[in-house]
Amino acid sequence: MSIRHTVRVRGGAVAAVAAVLALALAGCGGGNEKPKAKESPNSSASQPPNGSSASAPASNPSAAPTQILATVNGESGVVLTINSVTRDGGGFVTINGQIKNTSSQQFVKTAAWRGSERDLTGSGESVAGATLVDKAGKKRYYVLRDTDGRCLCTTGVAAIDAGATVPFFAQFPAPPTTTTDVEFSLPTFASAVVKITG
Repeated sequence: MSIRHTVRVRGGAVAAVAAVLALALAGCGGGNEKPKAKESPNSSASQPPNGSSASAPASNPSAAPTQILATVNGESGVVLTINSVTRDGGGFVTINGQIKNTSSQQFVKTAAWRGSERDLTGSGESVAGATLVDKAGKKRYYVLRDTDGRCLCTTGVAAIDAGATVPFFAQFPAPPTTTTDVEFSLPTFASAVVKITG
């Protein structure tokens, strides 16, 4: 008799669980269909743009930064885009951006991008030749270096394939807090005036 009782409890439990799952699935299915039917006729024109703009940054957050502070042209169809110029609490300014090869041929990075880095073996290929100019304070700032002489900037970019984009960054000593606009320069590119944030 105890065996039959156990079987009945198990059978009842299985039936109860099956009933709960069936109700839950039916509720989920019905809940999804009704909002779709209501949303599509009422806001069909406004819904797709919102959905597409929200999904594009989520799928490619680092590939295509949304903020563009400046875009300057270089040689052989290479374009430099600056996405942020941030003053950090440690007394330095960090510039982040991208370099894109818009041509149909591979671009071999020029030695000029390295600046005086050509005399140092620590960093190899880099953008250590970049500078910031504070025109109001009449001062030029060079890329910071660590204790081993390596630049605090992007390194290892020897060539950029046709149509490819590579990120770059460079850190500089921070100008006085009263300075908000600086001129960024990287050899072979035009200079760009950008605003410091933070």
